[in-house]
Amino acid sequence: MSNNAGNTLIALIGGVAIGAGIGILFAPAKGEKTREKIKDGYKETKKDLKYKYENLTSEMKETLSTAKLDLDETYGEILSDMSHKTEDVISFLEIKLAELKEQNARLQK
Repeated sequence: MSNNAGNTLIALIGGVAIGAGIGILFAPAKGEKTREKIKDGYKETKKDLKYKYENLTSEMKETLSTAKLDLDETYGEILSDMSHKTEDVISFLEIKLAELKEQNARLQK
């Protein structure tokens, strides 16, 4: 989980806890109704956290998939570039070899 998402989750849980505590302190309702409100709040928070977790998981999967595609593309480009560079080096060496053979032929005469 990214640091930002972790901080958001901690802040959300802390906010829920503080809100629940304040709600209990200032609630004019009876204990049974208060417990029902807390239970409903817990269920709503659980549902919200599950939604956010699924959203975050989906975003991370998409980001990783995109990163993998980018990495594969970059790897392919590097291999292609290396292949072209290798061909350039081989061509250069063949030209130099031909020049050296000519020089050697002239020196042997």
